[in-house]
Amino acid sequence: MGDRLPEPTRAKPSPAVAAPSEAEAIEVLEAEDVWPLSAEDNHRVGRNQSSSTPTCCPVARPSTHQPPTEQPLLSRTQRDTSRGQKHTRKHWKTLFDQFDPENTGYISTEKFRSLLQSYGSELDPHKLEVLLALADNNSDGKICYQDFVNLMSNKRSNSFRQAILQGNRRLCSKALLEETGLSLSQRLIRHVAYETLPREIDRKWYYDSYTCCPPPWFMIAITIVEVAFFLYNGVVLDRFVLQVTHPLYLKNSLLYHPQLRAQAWRYLTYIFMHAGIEHLGLNVVLQLLVGVPLEMVHGAARIGFVYIAGVVAGSLAVSVADMTAPVVGSSGGVYALISAHLANIVMNWSGMKCQFKLLRMAVALICMSFEFGRAVWLRFYPSAYPPCPHPSFVAHLGGVAVGITLGVVILRNYEQRLQDQSLWWIFVSMYMVFVLFAIFWNIFAYSLLDLKLPPPP
Repeated sequence: MGDRLPEPTRAKPSPAVAAPSEAEAIEVLEAEDVWPLSAEDNHRVGRNQSSSTPTCCPVARPSTHQPPTEQPLLSRTQRDTSRGQKHTRKHWKTLFDQFDPENTGYISTEKFRSLLQSYGSELDPHKLEVLLALADNNSDGKICYQDFVNLMSNKRSNSFRQAILQGNRRLCSKALLEETGLSLSQRLIRHVAYETLPREIDRKWYYDSYTCCPPPWFMIAITIVEVAFFLYNGVVLDRFVLQVTHPLYLKNSLLYHPQLRAQAWRYLTYIFMHAGIEHLGLNVVLQLLVGVPLEMVHGAARIGFVYIAGVVAGSLAVSVADMTAPVVGSSGGVYALISAHLANIVMNWSGMKCQFKLLRMAVALICMSFEFGRAVWLRFYPSAYPPCPHPSFVAHLGGVAVGITLGVVILRNYEQRLQDQSLWWIFVSMYMVFVLFAIFWNIFAYSLLDLKLPPPP
């Protein structure tokens, strides 16, 4: 009893390289949607971060991490799925480490290609093409492990985008359009990809990563509100065709009127007022057919920005170029989206693979011309309540100007940071200069020119 062996002492890790356990690291990193790293990887990353060599593998190291309590139990299927994903990730990490014996976080492009050729059958074929494009066009001659992690987590870093944009590698596999056995929702997503994206690698990436979460809510919501306001006005005025000819139409507090231009909200809310059912119907059809697919690809923030920018530019353009006329309708935003989409198709004509693109462009231009012609005719048609003229058509032109500038830059930079594009800042600056000019014009020009404006409604 007196000869008991002493327990072995354990060396305490130094604070510089201390790392959470593998279970804790996996839990924290999965919460951040990053591929989990093992404890040895965290130790290596900590060592790399303390050295002078930059690393691209960030690590989350919570100091007082506590396991979650009172969490609902996972089902057996969820646990099995989670274990399978962790096993797959650990498997690929082990393979990557075989080519990186010094734990630098990088491997050469030759070794990376060898890894893909040996084990690429385990990857989704579309992701494999992106990895091969990265290996073919990487000018540094080495691949970062975190780039590989980002791809497997459905994230594309700048290095991926630059490799794809600068490379001229021909895709060896069949095109997305040739794939068979797809469900109805998959065919819809594929159709949207071919309608909006000019590069096959981007179409495949969008097809694999789109989850419909969030759905294209902006264009649908704005359309529902516009229809609701039109129906309400139709009931109140007891008129649905050419509502603008009703004597009480201009008394609505939403439309833009030159005498009430100091009420700033009218520069935006006029989109909820339409001249009649013929005006509303064409705008709604165009913004749903064009706006919803664009929002599915580029997101509500970008497409909503183009739409709102076109709306504001339209009303400001009217206040500068057609100073005595009111404004109604969402044509400024609709024309901004359509002009951007058509310009993107023309600029990427060989890459756009949508069916009957020439015929469809002709139909779109005919519809736009018809709606614009209707607006011009209505503007110069004798007013039912002189001296106030009918609504202006200049808002259409303001929307077109936004579409072929800001809109084109947004549509041409799928999944890329707009703030990194010099052309983006040029057009944003031009837009802001126009807005400031229009504001000062509305403040001073009306009094200086001594215009005879129509009486307030």
